[in-house]
Amino acid sequence: MQVTETSAEGLKREFRVVVPAGELEEKVTDRLGEIGRTIQLRGFRPGKVPMQILRQRFGTSVLGEVLENTLQGTSAEAIREHNLRPALPPKVDIVSFSEGTDLEYKMSLEVLPDIPEPSFADLDIERLVVEVPDEDVDRAIERIAEQQRKTEIAERPAESGDIIVVDVEGRSGEQEIPGASGKDRRIALGSGGFIPGFEEQLIGAGAGEHRTVRVTFPVDYGVPDFAGKEAVFEVEVKEVRQRLPVVIDDELGKAVGLESLAELREEVRQQMQRDYEAASRLRLKRSLLDKLAQSYDFAVPPGMVELEFDNIWRQHEAEKERAAQSESPAAEAASPISEESPETAAEGSAAEAAAPDAGADSGAGAAQGSDQEADAKEDEDALKTDYRRIAERRVRLGLLLAEVGRSNNITVTQDELNQAITREARRHPGYERQVLDFYRQNPEAVGNLRAPIFEDKVVDFIVELAKVEERKISPQDLLTLPDPDAVGPDTSEGASN
Repeated sequence: MQVTETSAEGLKREFRVVVPAGELEEKVTDRLGEIGRTIQLRGFRPGKVPMQILRQRFGTSVLGEVLENTLQGTSAEAIREHNLRPALPPKVDIVSFSEGTDLEYKMSLEVLPDIPEPSFADLDIERLVVEVPDEDVDRAIERIAEQQRKTEIAERPAESGDIIVVDVEGRSGEQEIPGASGKDRRIALGSGGFIPGFEEQLIGAGAGEHRTVRVTFPVDYGVPDFAGKEAVFEVEVKEVRQRLPVVIDDELGKAVGLESLAELREEVRQQMQRDYEAASRLRLKRSLLDKLAQSYDFAVPPGMVELEFDNIWRQHEAEKERAAQSESPAAEAASPISEESPETAAEGSAAEAAAPDAGADSGAGAAQGSDQEADAKEDEDALKTDYRRIAERRVRLGLLLAEVGRSNNITVTQDELNQAITREARRHPGYERQVLDFYRQNPEAVGNLRAPIFEDKVVDFIVELAKVEERKISPQDLLTLPDPDAVGPDTSEGASN
């Protein structure tokens, strides 16, 4: 094999590789010999099939197999000989080849850059520390108590704040209203139902009473067939239930599976502390990555940047499509009746669709449309420029973190992967077995779990070496800080192990 470097520009390399015909022929002959020792052909004893017959029957397929293996093997050998670290799999283009002639091909690839040895001793970062105030725990306990609040049957007409149990049937003209009818529906009066005037007409109703409720759907109702139309609901009131006073005692703790109120308070405090620490860590990590991005600037492989940009752009297009679907009038509307309580009532909303003015001049409209298209194209080009910058930042940080991990023997253990898979399974109650089987059968999906674990371990390693200053902050101040996840797609840097 003869390997000649033909181009070395930045991180791009190109090579001309020539594999002698004799070497290929030897591999073809050896492979045909392997086949001949096991193949059974009519008229020949096993292992006695003449080479000429083997070439006639299997020569073409064997030559293709040998060619593919030779391209893979020789390209890998050329990379090793030149001590290259490919950023991506090499691209191979055959220049010339036919049976009995030398194989010549061109190999092009991008290599990983030389990354400066990082030093973190002078890196200053801030860690926000939050202590959970007692009043925050009190408010959380009160919300839990409200959710666990009991009711009892009231022998009186219904009042605002009561819950009534009803059988209901809703129609608009001859058409039944989807989601509006049902047996033993629980309606919280005063919860601010979807259709104005619905609940007010049920106040004063008693158990065993029938009421006909007439309302008009909002003009922006999510289902166009009913928007702005009148509707009639036939309601049979079966029970009127009044809410009992909120009780905060040991029984509240037992109602949620704990032993006492004190244990519930401690559980709530710990959960809130974990949430605040997670938010604080997210900001520390983002601050750290920002400082690394400012401190380290080196060339990155264009192919890796392009792959990352494509990933970001696909996410952007998917978000646009989801947003368009959610704004569509055909989106599924919420039930017009709010059930249970004000805290758990289903809330509906309908998006307003902007329509062109019916009296607009068609020529002016066309010109305006052309201008809008030009503006949209300009906005999209600007957005792509920003996303390419973000992609380059992600790749550079990913390479830097990967190098830190490699040089310091930071790895992801199988136990850590198993824990991550278990957490994923628990996120899908009832489908745990399917999730476990999915990861067992898809190594690539396991790799997607490995990357963020590796990244977090590298970040923790760097934080240990950096100068970290702690600053106490209230939960309110922490939560009013700009959300690191709301700045765009530049929120997960993605280092590979």
